[in-house]
Amino acid sequence: MSKILLVTPPLTQLNTPYPATAYLKGYLNTIGVDSRQCDLGIELINEMFSKEGLQRIFDHVEIDEASEDALRLWALKNAYISVIDEVIAFLQHPTTEQSYLICNTDFLPQGSRFAQVDDLDWLFGSMGLIDQAKHLCTLFLEDLGDFITEVVDPHFGFSRYAERLGRSATTFDDLYEALNSPLSLIDKMMLELFGQQLSQAEFDLVSISIPFPGNLFGALRIGQWLKQHHPTIKINWGGGFVNTELRSVSDPRVFEFVDFITLDDGERPLQLLCEHLDGKLELQGLLRTFVLQNNEVVYIKNEKQNDVLQKEVGTPDYRGLPLDKYISVVEVANPMFRLWSDGRWLKLTLAHGCYWGKCTFCDGSLDYIGRYEPNKAADIVDRMEQMMKQTGLNGFHFVDEAAPPMLLREVALELLRRKLKVTWWTNIRFEKSFTADLCMLLKMSGCIAVSGGLEVASDRILKLINKGVDIAQVTKVTSHFKQAGIMVHAYLMYGFPTQTAQETIDSLEVVRQLFELDLLTSAFWHQFAMTAHSDVGLHPDKYQIQITGGQNGSFANNDLFHADPKGAPHEIFGEGLKKALYNYMHGVGFDWPVDEWFEFKTPKTLLPPNYLQLFLKEATAIKETARWIWMGVLPTCSFYQKKKGKKLVEMAELIIYTKTETFTIHIKKNLAEWLLNWLPQLVFSSESVFKTADLRSSFEENQLGRFDIFLNSYTCKQLKEAGLMIL
Repeated sequence: MSKILLVTPPLTQLNTPYPATAYLKGYLNTIGVDSRQCDLGIELINEMFSKEGLQRIFDHVEIDEASEDALRLWALKNAYISVIDEVIAFLQHPTTEQSYLICNTDFLPQGSRFAQVDDLDWLFGSMGLIDQAKHLCTLFLEDLGDFITEVVDPHFGFSRYAERLGRSATTFDDLYEALNSPLSLIDKMMLELFGQQLSQAEFDLVSISIPFPGNLFGALRIGQWLKQHHPTIKINWGGGFVNTELRSVSDPRVFEFVDFITLDDGERPLQLLCEHLDGKLELQGLLRTFVLQNNEVVYIKNEKQNDVLQKEVGTPDYRGLPLDKYISVVEVANPMFRLWSDGRWLKLTLAHGCYWGKCTFCDGSLDYIGRYEPNKAADIVDRMEQMMKQTGLNGFHFVDEAAPPMLLREVALELLRRKLKVTWWTNIRFEKSFTADLCMLLKMSGCIAVSGGLEVASDRILKLINKGVDIAQVTKVTSHFKQAGIMVHAYLMYGFPTQTAQETIDSLEVVRQLFELDLLTSAFWHQFAMTAHSDVGLHPDKYQIQITGGQNGSFANNDLFHADPKGAPHEIFGEGLKKALYNYMHGVGFDWPVDEWFEFKTPKTLLPPNYLQLFLKEATAIKETARWIWMGVLPTCSFYQKKKGKKLVEMAELIIYTKTETFTIHIKKNLAEWLLNWLPQLVFSSESVFKTADLRSSFEENQLGRFDIFLNSYTCKQLKEAGLMIL
């Protein structure tokens, strides 16, 4: 039976494993296929940034013509070598003791990256000494990275390797030329580490995941080395870059470095590939696989085969990945930005594909978006428990394109039901299902942050994008998350087809108000990029644009170039938008007119300064189908009489204890009796499900008045603060 080595080539994240190989290993476990996995990225970083590795790098360098920064670092090379092991050990396992040494002495040599440390007390004063030390160590590594890029290997980058060569490579020419040049020192170090992995067992197949353009060159170098030194081992590619960019690859030179290229979900194609290598399956039985036959690239589609159902994919298996070697870096102080680079996050998928799947800029025609298949909440939490037991970690990142709100609700309830202590964050759409109560429930289950696509903050463009949200809705939803204490990151886009300068400026004004009202924690602008598999790319006439290039290449065919005669010259807005956003994220610049962030004349915003505040004043209706749940401690009750004029009124005092408060509620006896009857039935661990319509019917049958008045009463507000949730 085939033995597989699953490989992630350099470089992706430094703080946590990219999950593709863990997902595949989890499935291979269920079908009895022996596999191992390695993350060459983190292995390479640990090798380069060690005393031996840095010494080797400095010995390799010949300083002739170099920048002042490089000359300074070269002169201080012994100082860098002397502390590098301590820096990496701290970033792997930070301690308070080491933080004092790093922050309060001249422990670290400082290069140009440290020019930004003047405001450390402001940035980190409320965040702690360890965070400040992490940031200083991150700047130290970035100085070294700049040096390596300048004088050792221009392709090096901490979260990418030779990304420029892989991005928008419609032909294979530049990559092929680079592959026929001598190995760089970084190449040699990577291949030595790969050779060590290969020496641990005899493998029949090396399956390489290529999630991003920056992983492509490393994958090619690995394939090149295997063909030279282990020609009997077969090589397979898969992953995000392959799935979007190589769907029409036709250059036979690519297959000098790989034997099979599989598309979309990898579980079934990899299973069938194993069967083929074991002699149990003919070549034509493979699924969604490119091969080379008679010097021609051939695609085997095989529509008779089905993909593996989500319930059958197994639990991601992180065994074999060196979890203790990953390093947490802090590039910026923003707490939301840090989630991508700080902390060890186990990756898990709630559902295959996107439950919305209609955004016109997105690759909705591809399987990873278009085929929606949710998991069951109980199965998801089962997998979480298994992963926690396996790794000792309890932090999760749900990596869905957009996590389904109702599935999140059920997962949150299941986590609370099992009393699991976890921390998690995910990607969402800013849709109306995220009510204040649902956001609070997610917070209680461990949610600390969400990221979502606001995209172009213009209602006209949002309709063109078919995002299914508008500015009013985004404002309310971000408010609900922030009220619950959940951080919110927004992805922002400028330059969608036909977007005018006025709409760009008004979008920036919306973003300004979102930050001024403290509804966003962070955000990021990017210019619209058209892809071949989006609705825009497939139907450019509908969006009044013309494709001017990028299609019909022999290698990567996804990014398209286009002309937008109806829109503004989008590229000139980038610097001003990013400058404004940087200031807003630091809590400054709100009083500056948005048109003044640009060094050229732009329109003034047409939006009033209180535009978003008006949306926050709008009441949110409670659906008749909303589920009622009691999350708190059941109240104690005592009855008494209250004199009102000449009459005695039967009253009740309900006392409800929470972890932080004691709520005392005085209400009429009949309402108290109704609540004392209903609240035990609403306890969230109960299997019974009650909705607004059920409560309304009971309330009115007991002649307690109008239910809508009760819903808006101070009593109901107190109950919600004490543990009542309407989801």
